[in-house]
Amino acid sequence: MSRPSSAGGGSGGLGAGKAGGGKHGGSGAAAAVAAAAGVGSVPGSGSGAPCSVASLPPANLPGQASELTALFECPVCFDYVLPPILQCQAGHLVCNQCRQKLSCCPTCRGPLTPSIRNLAMEKVASNLPFPCKYSSAGCGLSLHHSEKPEHEEVCEFRPYTCPCPGATCKWHGSLEAVMPHLMHTHKSITTLQGEDIVFLATDINLPGAVDWVMMQSCFSHHFMLVLEKQEKYEGHQQFFAVVLLIGTRKQAENFAYRLELNGNRRRLTWEATPRSIHDGVAAAILNSDCLVFDTSIAHLFADNGNLGINVTISMC
Repeated sequence: MSRPSSAGGGSGGLGAGKAGGGKHGGSGAAAAVAAAAGVGSVPGSGSGAPCSVASLPPANLPGQASELTALFECPVCFDYVLPPILQCQAGHLVCNQCRQKLSCCPTCRGPLTPSIRNLAMEKVASNLPFPCKYSSAGCGLSLHHSEKPEHEEVCEFRPYTCPCPGATCKWHGSLEAVMPHLMHTHKSITTLQGEDIVFLATDINLPGAVDWVMMQSCFSHHFMLVLEKQEKYEGHQQFFAVVLLIGTRKQAENFAYRLELNGNRRRLTWEATPRSIHDGVAAAILNSDCLVFDTSIAHLFADNGNLGINVTISMC
């Protein structure tokens, strides 16, 4: 038997069911910056006449790329300062995210206003590959600065957050640490073995937003089953049911799941590819990529306020 918990209520919800089967350069770097930025002359070159230097693509700076990217390191968050690049009056850089929170330059304590654009450094940045912010976690990609934000949103090496619904659990860590976290912190979540099980949500008539959560283990993987009740507008409640894989998006593509409501000579079925916990329940609900039904439908299949959902996991 499962007992619900309210969304954002702490333990991430409870689930129950019945088994149905069984992540500074020296003078050389400075010279390379000048060259990559297309500056006319390099101080100390021995010639007063300007020399024309073409901008170099990343492939032409193999030994100095890391020294160059180090020049773009934000002194506050240690991420990279990327275009549009603004500097203080003394020429020090800080990333735009940190700049919004500061009242003075973190390096010289001078004023950050008025805003001064550093176009030369922006040109250098456009010719450099920047490592993914999750490189320390294992990502080996280096990208153009314009591609970094989009990649990092979906990077498989990005730390995982707790997959339980609600916002109270702030845990994050590696994929390998997700299940130990769930078993230690969210001990009340039931785990059933087998590819065919029944997810039994109890007391579905409870008022307000409620979550029901349980785990299903099969094919040497763990899946999280979530039933969430939300009040879309006053007097109109909807249920959302979805299956998440405790794994990567690529791993999730190897599976399919089916959710089925049965009763009173009626059947409601939803089939889809499970989402990775990297995406989360909220993304599935936002995109309607889940089984959606209202309270009137729920009552057609409920038995004394309890709703059984048949869950089948299969390999593609």
